[in-house]
Amino acid sequence: MSTALAPLPADPSAALQRQLLDAQRAAFLAEGPPALDVRLDRVDRFLACVLEHAEDLCVALDADFGSRSPLASLASDVVGVLPDVQLIREHLAEWMADEELPGSAEAGTPAYVQTRPKGVVGVIGPWNFPVTLVVQPAIEALAAGNRVMIKFSEVAGHTAEVFARAVATRMEPEEVAVVRGGVAAASAFSALPFDHLLFTGSPAVGARVAAAAGANLVPVTLELGGKNPVVLGPDADLGLAAERVAAMRLMNGGQICLCPDYVFVPRTRLDDFVARYGQAVRTYFPTWLENPDVVSIIDDRNFDRVTALVADARAKGARAVTLVPPEEAAALPRRAGRRIAPTVLLDVTEEMTIASEEIFGPVLVVYPYDDLDQVIDHVAARPSPLAAYFFGSDGPQFRRFVERTTSGGVTRNDLAAHWAVEGAPSGGIGRSGMGAYHGRVGFLTFSHRRTIAASTATTGLAQRLLPPAGEAEAEALRGLVARTLTDLRARINGA
Repeated sequence: MSTALAPLPADPSAALQRQLLDAQRAAFLAEGPPALDVRLDRVDRFLACVLEHAEDLCVALDADFGSRSPLASLASDVVGVLPDVQLIREHLAEWMADEELPGSAEAGTPAYVQTRPKGVVGVIGPWNFPVTLVVQPAIEALAAGNRVMIKFSEVAGHTAEVFARAVATRMEPEEVAVVRGGVAAASAFSALPFDHLLFTGSPAVGARVAAAAGANLVPVTLELGGKNPVVLGPDADLGLAAERVAAMRLMNGGQICLCPDYVFVPRTRLDDFVARYGQAVRTYFPTWLENPDVVSIIDDRNFDRVTALVADARAKGARAVTLVPPEEAAALPRRAGRRIAPTVLLDVTEEMTIASEEIFGPVLVVYPYDDLDQVIDHVAARPSPLAAYFFGSDGPQFRRFVERTTSGGVTRNDLAAHWAVEGAPSGGIGRSGMGAYHGRVGFLTFSHRRTIAASTATTGLAQRLLPPAGEAEAEALRGLVARTLTDLRARINGA
């Protein structure tokens, strides 16, 4: 195997992408479902591509963001995939095994379920965690026995180049290939007839990806965003909530699909929460303007979008609490370095754009409430978020919140903890996504579950309904209908 393969051109044409897909599919069909050792070897080599180039990737991420500490990038975009790989190595053999269907033999059709790779999986990654959010699904697709094509975000251009070259050091293009490029390359990628396509990004782009995939009847997994709510119950630990909400809101500059977008606080505790939140922000970031630990907004377009959300809210009557030292406040927001001050917005109303648009920056909306049911109604009436958070005891109020709202996942007394649970499914619902991956769920997402059955009956299934089948068979069916209807009526009437 070559150890110095050239990556694809920086902006491959639709024709070249299709040639690559055809080459991967041909290789897949020639090989057949790969054995356990082949799958694990591909997972190991792919992971080695990332780990061997971790330092270069962190440098590239810093260049793409304008400011992103190596520690943040190492933790989120490199080390974050290791627990999933360990889980795969421990359990892949059992996941691959055929499963007998209990009772099938006694029913005259002994059957088992075979778990097979789908073929060629496409992975379209986002810019906010551009490495880990393509590496993790790609590893799970490889574990399931597939070939993988990755469309790396063009927004993170420096990282895309390093990643593509890193993958080419150990992976043949028929195994894993990285596609770079802008909108045209991404559109062509979405339109390829993959056997499965996973997309991580915004709901708006996700809708276009799903439409393109639908033209080829390609099954899709969409990991999208949404306005994630935080609800502080009456007995919530205000200090704990403020510290953890602040940490998650400011992580990666607030550019995380699992970030809290708005917080509901009991009215009598509103001022206390805002004060504690401000204290937590200043503890994490005593300064902001030149602090190297601050992650910048990724580009000018997103900088303008976030600042416009704040400006619109303030123009329509919202109160803004800026959480930076007074001497820095006048210099923020600052386009040079794309720095936006951590901000709390109060008195936000429905006509303000920020009430409905995902923020993706270091800004938090805080609402007071008097009745928890009104909060639940507010969350339930809006598009289902990727995550919902609740601070307080595991009592009737939390249970009511969980039962009456829908979201991709829920964490109590922390943020994003449900996503970090080893092997737990990660996915949204409705506008926040469809399908899920992570661990065994990811293995199954990228696999086809095929039932294989035999017959030990003396008469074939279809033969029983064709001549010379006669009155005896018809009478048996009418009897089955009558007995079932009698049982149904008894249950309905409470007998």
